[in-house]
Amino acid sequence: MNVTGLVRFFEQRRERGEPLALVTIYETSGSTYSKAGTHMLIDGDGDFHGMLSGGCLEGDLALRAAAVIESGEPQTVTYDLAQDDELWGLGVGCDGVMHVFLQALTPANGYQPFEAVAGAMKGNRPVRFAIVIESAHPEIRPGAAAVDAEGGARGLGLADDAAGQLLQDGGRPVLHQVLLDDNEISVLAGTIQPPPRLLVLGAGPDAEPVVQFAVELGWRCTVVDHRDAYVASGNFGGAESVLCLPAGTLARNLELDRFDAAVVMSHHLASDRAYLEQLAATELRYIGLLGPAARRDRLLSELGESAQTLTGRLRGPAGIDIGGRGPAAIALSIVAEIQGVLRGRIS
Repeated sequence: MNVTGLVRFFEQRRERGEPLALVTIYETSGSTYSKAGTHMLIDGDGDFHGMLSGGCLEGDLALRAAAVIESGEPQTVTYDLAQDDELWGLGVGCDGVMHVFLQALTPANGYQPFEAVAGAMKGNRPVRFAIVIESAHPEIRPGAAAVDAEGGARGLGLADDAAGQLLQDGGRPVLHQVLLDDNEISVLAGTIQPPPRLLVLGAGPDAEPVVQFAVELGWRCTVVDHRDAYVASGNFGGAESVLCLPAGTLARNLELDRFDAAVVMSHHLASDRAYLEQLAATELRYIGLLGPAARRDRLLSELGESAQTLTGRLRGPAGIDIGGRGPAAIALSIVAEIQGVLRGRIS
């Protein structure tokens, strides 16, 4: 899910004072396109951002969202995706079941709880979050939520002390039962992970598809180059920022440990050496370097002892071998490698 695009969609509607429906998967079984904790937003015109299926559920969800926006009352719906139930089920062949919760976001409720979700997605740290799906508690309604704010647990439609009891220790979103004042509450609780921050060091033409692929995934990209002409002429419309900085001043101008990954691709030996020297002092999990292995070895040799801290983090040549050539294929291989490393699929 492109969470950056989802937040942008939300902010545009909120600024215009338009109501929305927040759609959240709270439980699945079997094979489903999306899993618990996935969000989707639908506005009053039926336009949406985010997908819970391959397109087979979104039309029905848009109709339900309109009813939720009009009434203000949340609702749950279960989609049976089994292939062998074409008459009574949806017959899409996924052999799974998806349970979905819809709730209205309006100016009257401060667009909560997605206002808090959007804040967490724009932040720099994981945030614990919980949404009430069903409640037997007389003072807690479905749709109420809790967020682990910096000052402690904060309730959205419920008391702060109750919010602390709904939040779990973290991990992937899971539906669980909480007993609060002898009343049972069904809560989807987990951790919101902000989208990765990618630092692209070099603004040449081959950096453009790297940023484009990363932006499509919802990553937050910063592009840096020491050459004014490259910065001015590059097509990096989806990047958060594009900066012209001397290579040796990178650490003085940017908080490097805020990034999750960096790709060194200036094609300028001295600049790449300066970038690697500064990145060696960080804890970035992924550092990619363009160019052949011999160039990598030369740069590491010139770095001396500081090169040791890059062991296990530096990928050079950057990218997994997908057998392609040209800027787009190389960019795809790099972004795929970063995705795999950050998700723990590539060690």
